[in-house]
Amino acid sequence: MTLDELRNKIDQIDTRLVELLNERAQVVIEIGKVKGSGPIYAPDREKIVLERIAKLNKGPLPDKTLNAVWRELMSGSFFLERPLRIAFLGPEGSFTNTAAVRKFGQSVEYEPVTDIRGIFDEVSRGHCDLGVVPIENSAGGGVIETFDAFVDTSVLICAEMYMPIHHNLLANCALKEVQKVYSKPEVFAQCRQWLSMTFKEANTIPVASTAKAAQMAAQEKFSAAIGSDIAAELYDLKIICENIEDTTNNVTRFLIISKEDARPSSEDKTSILFSTAHKAGALADVLDVFKKREVNLTNIESRPSKKRQWEYYFFVDCQGHRKDQKLIDCLEEVKQHCLQLSVLGSYPKSDIILE
Repeated sequence: MTLDELRNKIDQIDTRLVELLNERAQVVIEIGKVKGSGPIYAPDREKIVLERIAKLNKGPLPDKTLNAVWRELMSGSFFLERPLRIAFLGPEGSFTNTAAVRKFGQSVEYEPVTDIRGIFDEVSRGHCDLGVVPIENSAGGGVIETFDAFVDTSVLICAEMYMPIHHNLLANCALKEVQKVYSKPEVFAQCRQWLSMTFKEANTIPVASTAKAAQMAAQEKFSAAIGSDIAAELYDLKIICENIEDTTNNVTRFLIISKEDARPSSEDKTSILFSTAHKAGALADVLDVFKKREVNLTNIESRPSKKRQWEYYFFVDCQGHRKDQKLIDCLEEVKQHCLQLSVLGSYPKSDIILE
């Protein structure tokens, strides 16, 4: 076939695709009528759809391409039912902003919030349907503000996602002229080796987000920020050094918070928060229950209680859904060894890294 004939064939396929996509959208509208005022975002259904598309894909398009297409389709579906409002750590251009857009697409409404606790508050008060918060990084560990916010609020986790993180030094001056570097504390931890080798005297100044850091660097002479290439473009900064993170496989896990958690799916996680008495073996007693009940723990973090000295809260991720009888029985026994226990949510386990 000639080039013109091949292009004509593409045009014919595009015409059919548009017709089919709008036919799909009509079904979405009908689903919205049946659901009524129920939750718009259904993580369990999202998992089923994306897994099915991956199984149907015979190439040559890679799975991640179809994944991105269907995420935008689902974003448009949210808009047809009722536009979702999603809170993220702002301002625009933060890594959390990028994660939110990759997860929920271009057809929802986004609200930038100045700090992580504010995201929890916006969801708790019903001002936003969902919030996106960072919880841990493969190189820097847990995000303290997120753990602390779970202690004081009643929102639930309904989904998780992973995104690779690449840090860049952003500035409008030469590298040797940089006197101050702004970014999040966790980002400094992820770039610790590079910073120590590169700067002898420059001050590192922690701020609420990488996008806020970029804003400040753009306004001050001889200042730099560590942030994303998107932030550089948004705030008219130059990328002085690229990919300065200490580990090349630098991935951040984000949680989606809501007033409700997710229905059971084919493979789930449950996150819990508990505190134990300040006595020898208290934590070991709790962990023994999980071992005896054969409930696998995938993550455990601790934070000091701000109410009593030498008392700690523990954040645990385990396999299974809170509605599974096995996990119900396990948590009932765990409670006997705890001063307090809260289920932070059950949600589909994610293995997809959004790029």
